[in-house]
Amino acid sequence: MMPTLNLGFLASHGGSNMQAIIDACNRGYVNAKPCVVISNNSDSQALLRAKNEGISCYHISTATHGDGADDAIINTFEKHKVDVIILAGYMKKLGDKVIERFKGKILNIHPALLPKYGGKGMYGNFVHEAVLAACEKVSGPTVHVVDKVYDHGRILAQKEVPVFLDDTVDSLSARVLEQEHILYPETIQKIATGEIIL
Repeated sequence: MMPTLNLGFLASHGGSNMQAIIDACNRGYVNAKPCVVISNNSDSQALLRAKNEGISCYHISTATHGDGADDAIINTFEKHKVDVIILAGYMKKLGDKVIERFKGKILNIHPALLPKYGGKGMYGNFVHEAVLAACEKVSGPTVHVVDKVYDHGRILAQKEVPVFLDDTVDSLSARVLEQEHILYPETIQKIATGEIIL
């Protein structure tokens, strides 16, 4: 079956969610083609993963392109005919120009059940610390559309994960991440098949 979506990735560090999506595409579980990876960090493991998979990859940041970084990102995604942009641990706020150009076509995964525990500064372990401090019984990942406000866009999918009394940030983080690696590819496949319309 021919892939119905061309995927472009933005990642800053490890890119484990990106790898989970690439693996799902390679197995034929997700009907999409990973076309290009952009990182704002020249040393990111995400770039190494892309090279290992034979996927075009670029370091684009204000360090490499100054004020033209947003234009370079847009041009790169357009050159690779990207349909949907996947944020996979991209630790920089996307410029308004990029969001406008790909409006409604940029996805992110957040490690909590939005709208709870979202917003500026709420990422990674800060999210899990807040969940534990609030004595929540459940947490879990959320896939949402990116707009100009942090963690604000339309929610596409969520998956509940239990929070245990003896959980630490590390144990909760690991349990949520495991489900992120399932939910993100599942959601992209639903977009590819038309079950979710962006």
